[in-house]
Amino acid sequence: MSDSNFESNKNLAGIGSLLLIFPFVDIVGIILLYIGMKGLSDHYKEPSIYQEALWGLIYGIIASVAIAAGVILAGVVGFFAFGVGAVLTVFVAIVVVFIFYILAAMHFRKAFSALALKSGENNFNTAGTLLWWGAILTIIFVGLILIFIAWIFATIAFFSIKAQPQQPSASPPSGYTPPSAPPTAQPTQAAQPTQAARYCPYCGAPVALDATYCPHCGKQLPPA
Repeated sequence: MSDSNFESNKNLAGIGSLLLIFPFVDIVGIILLYIGMKGLSDHYKEPSIYQEALWGLIYGIIASVAIAAGVILAGVVGFFAFGVGAVLTVFVAIVVVFIFYILAAMHFRKAFSALALKSGENNFNTAGTLLWWGAILTIIFVGLILIFIAWIFATIAFFSIKAQPQQPSASPPSGYTPPSAPPTAQPTQAAQPTQAARYCPYCGAPVALDATYCPHCGKQLPPA
């Protein structure tokens, strides 16, 4: 994946996590988050990132739909059956939302853990932990604050991650020809002295074959 695709995917995921801070656009945020995490999963070659994010997406959408359906049903039931029916409808909707928020948070936490491991950005671990505990504690409303903080950490993490630099290839580039080794200088044999073919009969010094007089004693040499 090129650096431009990496930047696009991390920005999509960052915008998606930012939108999840605001409940009225959480479905759009979840979809953008998943698209971005799918691209990051391909970049880091880690399928568990988008697989876990996909399950988080599915459960998150169900929870969001349950909120909207609960509000609508509460209004309809409340109109016809007054207060008791409306309260019961809201209670059932809250239970459904709670269950699916737990499931969504569990899978997003796994996706964030895998992403933190691959990217080295520890804010993903913090976001996953806060999201998990926030989903558990939504029943007493304290969890909503934790979920809010969790998506802030996730947003920071997405906009902070860097593409891993490509490692240089160990193989030489195509067309590369290694330089040839310089020729090894052959040792020069020392010139051998000319061996005399005969010796002067008077002084015993070596003389050339064609010499007429001995260069040492000066006497005339007999024919060779």
